[in-house]
This record gives sequence, C-alpha cells and structure tokens, in this order.
Amino acid sequence: MTSGKIAGVIGLGSMGMGAAKSLVAAGVETWGTDVRAESVADFAANDGKGAASPAELAPHVDALLVLVVNADQTESVLFGETGAVPHMKKGAVVVASSTVPAAYARDLEARLAEYGILMVDAPVSGGAAKAATGEMTVMGSAKPEAFEAAGFLLDGIASKVYRLGDQAGPGSTVKTINQLLAGVHIAAAAEAMALGIRAGVAPEDLFEVISNSAGASWMFNNRVPHILEGDYAPLSAVNIFVKDLGIVLETGKQLTFPLPLSAAAHQQFLGAAAAGLGTEDDSAVIKVFQKLAGIDLPEGKS
Repeated sequence: MTSGKIAGVIGLGSMGMGAAKSLVAAGVETWGTDVRAESVADFAANDGKGAASPAELAPHVDALLVLVVNADQTESVLFGETGAVPHMKKGAVVVASSTVPAAYARDLEARLAEYGILMVDAPVSGGAAKAATGEMTVMGSAKPEAFEAAGFLLDGIASKVYRLGDQAGPGSTVKTINQLLAGVHIAAAAEAMALGIRAGVAPEDLFEVISNSAGASWMFNNRVPHILEGDYAPLSAVNIFVKDLGIVLETGKQLTFPLPLSAAAHQQFLGAAAAGLGTEDDSAVIKVFQKLAGIDLPEGKS
C-alpha cells in the first residue's frame, strides 16, 4: 500500500523517466514534467500525470525529485519564470539529485527553507538501468525531517539510501568523489584500449583478458563494450564529464588540494568535446586517440 502522498519529477531524461516510472510502478501517484513535450506525453501514456511546466506540477506534490543536468538547470526549474518553488506546499520536500557543487547544495537548502520547503541533497548513481528498476543508489544528506518527508519517494526510486549527514553538502561531496573516480576510470580505460589497439592486439581479446584480470574496473567492464560495438549513443555523454570533472577540480581549488589525475582526465574529455564529440557517449573519449594516433576503432552504430 502507498502512503497516499504524491510525488513529482522534473527532468524526464534517461534517469528521470526511469525514476518516474518506478514511482508509478510502486503505486505512487506521480506527476512529471520536462522541456520536451514528447517525454511528458510518453510518461502520461504510462500511467503518469503530465504537466506542462514545473509551476503546473508543483501544487500537487508532497515530494519533488529534481533530476536535471546541472546547477543552472536546477535553478531554472525551481526559481525560474515557470519554477516550482513559489507554488509548492509548505512542508513539501525537494529531492535535489543533479550533480552540483556542495556549496550550491548548501545554499539551495537555505533558500528553500525561506519558503518553508525541506530539501534532501540526494545525488544518485546507477544510470538509466537502475533508474528503470527503482534500484538507484542515493548519496543523501538532509535534516531528519526532510528524510522522513521524502521517504516514500526514495523508497520508490532507490535500493540504497545513504544518510551522510544532517544538512545539505555531504551528499554532493560524495557524488563529486564518485565522479572523480568514474571520469578517471573511463579516461584510463580509453587510453588502455587505444594503446592495445595501436600495439596490434585485437580489441575483443584485450577486453576479454583485462575484464577478467586485476586491471579491470567497473567502468572498464561497462564502457568498453560500447567501444567494441561502435555504439556511442549517449547513455552518459562526454559533456557530462566535462561538467562533473570541472566540479571536481573546482572543489580541489577551493580546498587547495592537487588533483593531477582528475585534471588529466578532464583534459581528455575537453579534447573529445572540442573535437565535436560532446553529445556522444562518454566512451567516445577514446576517439581522441583515433584522431591523434590514427588507430582503427570497431565500427558499428553511429
């Protein structure tokens, strides 16, 4: 049985749509909105309730999941011309799940409190696959009352909810560290595969051996198949890691902390974006080596 509370989701992309449909599957009345009308129509056709804007959605919901690209988009959907916040109920909770700097998360919590709205700093991991099954990992930090208010929503979208502190900030900090590792591992996987290909090893053999050896990582095992299939349809785009590793480096700058590996990986993603690959899957960072060294990559889907 459900609590009778109503959820909202702003951002019906690959992860947001999965989270919204998981809430519906869990028996939660769920409203969804997105800048793409076709995504709203898709959600409405799958037992969701579509809204044309965050402002239209806001009065209905007790908990609002915001799963957009960055801090600028978060700001727009909450406080922009058709933003949700002025129309939300007092005591409602915003579950802010975009990857943003911790300082922004802390500031957002304070500004929402001025409207009588709670907040969970709740970055997520798991990708589109885990979102679609309601099994994401939430790196959460919030006041206990905010966790309580958001509990029915978090139960519908996540299999693991970590409580990392009693105010916003720690959740986004942990996500920043996760993205440091993810970005460095993807860049390292691309470099390793490119070197092996240049040395004449069949890429399928290279993947088979390394994926069963100590040099493997979760990102190597997950992303290299995209390269082998020549499929760079964006599940997570190059531009995402231009942004997220940028947050990592800015965090290091604020803390006077050197991050040489993160900086090198960031340059690789910047190079891929500069080459016109920003909207391709993040595994397309290997194409930097294709351009530099003329290696032949497996061909497949464009």
